[in-house]
Amino acid sequence: MGGKVATQTIVVKIGSSTLTDERGKFRLGPMAGRVAEICELQRRGNRMVLVSSGAVSSGMGLLHMPSRPTEVVDQQAAAAVGQGHLYHAYAQLFGHEEVVTAQVLLTAFDISARTQYLNSRNTLRRLLEWGVVPIVNENDTTSTDELTFGDNDTLAAQVALLVKADVLVLLTDQEGLYTANPADDPTATLIRCVDDFESIAEVDVESKGVLGLGGMRSKVGAARIATSGGVETFIARGSRPGVITSCASGEEVGTRFCGRDLGLGAFKLWLLHGKPARGRVTVDAGAVRALREGGSLLPVGVVGVAGEFEAGDAVIIGEEGGGEVAKGLTSYSHLELDLVKGMRSEQVASKLPNASPEAIHRDYLVLLG
Repeated sequence: MGGKVATQTIVVKIGSSTLTDERGKFRLGPMAGRVAEICELQRRGNRMVLVSSGAVSSGMGLLHMPSRPTEVVDQQAAAAVGQGHLYHAYAQLFGHEEVVTAQVLLTAFDISARTQYLNSRNTLRRLLEWGVVPIVNENDTTSTDELTFGDNDTLAAQVALLVKADVLVLLTDQEGLYTANPADDPTATLIRCVDDFESIAEVDVESKGVLGLGGMRSKVGAARIATSGGVETFIARGSRPGVITSCASGEEVGTRFCGRDLGLGAFKLWLLHGKPARGRVTVDAGAVRALREGGSLLPVGVVGVAGEFEAGDAVIIGEEGGGEVAKGLTSYSHLELDLVKGMRSEQVASKLPNASPEAIHRDYLVLLG
């Protein structure tokens, strides 16, 4: 056993294109192969989490749908049909390996609401302590916007942060990230390693699969989220034998995204990636300078308020020129902040006697660049 393989927490995301064919039927060979790898890595002492797409595509197969439905309600209904079938297939495969699994269904709300986020984290960590492999999927049937995690790539990245993973493996139908779409450009070459996201800013990431919502853009976005928490991330072909073990061992496979140390704790990583912004607060140059020097945002530095938000919501803090400076949890509603913007502390106190001195406290704020 290689030294790097042991005692890691590894999150594996398997996409619809790996799990099912274009008719929504399970590809049992690749599916069984990946399950066997996960079980073997667990036997070596690793903590394994599986994030799986495939509920919608599995439902499509059972319902004999000729193509993926476009309306959200149809996707949700197909997911309701397919989810049990998908988990049953996994339970059988893991059962043959005598590995216990747990079905964990999450929604975007479970990530964005702090209490639900912490409850989800505690549950996943306890399952790992018990030697159980959580099988995580989005609760598509009750999601209200769309299947909002982008074929579960973003969900996988969020789960990797939740469990403080060492490695995230995103399995797809491509070898990894290419310099261009290999289906259109025969000169496209595989990018082996990314340690700076600016270096791939011009890369075409628009391709999408037939069955899944996510494409390469979704996977690169997920890599950006996970690596910000120090999680080494791979994009690799899901049908490749031994692919998960190769990634866990640090071998040259697919595209590797190096973990970055942004110096952020768990709360600020959640604020940065898990909590959606409900509005925008524009601030003057003095406030920008204070924020970048580690200060809080005071009402006196606010020059504009956009959007509708309540105290405790996340907002983007922007410069007057339009650039984004930070993201934070506001102590004021949009109406309150609009009322006291530009005012000094004593003026604020006269208007809102019970208000916090800080519009956004530095402990609840993360810089964006």
